[in-house]
Amino acid sequence: DPMKNQTYLNVPAIVDFLKKGAQPTGTVQNLLKKAEVFNELPSNQTKFN
Repeated sequence: DPMKNQTYLNVPAIVDFLKKGAQPTGTVQNLLKKAEVFNELPSNQTKFN
């Protein structure tokens, strides 16, 4: 059953780390895009190296 393996994201903590300058890896960045976490950040903080 695919619903048994759900992943939960602590969005407030993720946003806090990103605001402090954390750089997500490519895989994490893709997951955060899919979860629309970047909508919680100002547009100037959504560009990562």
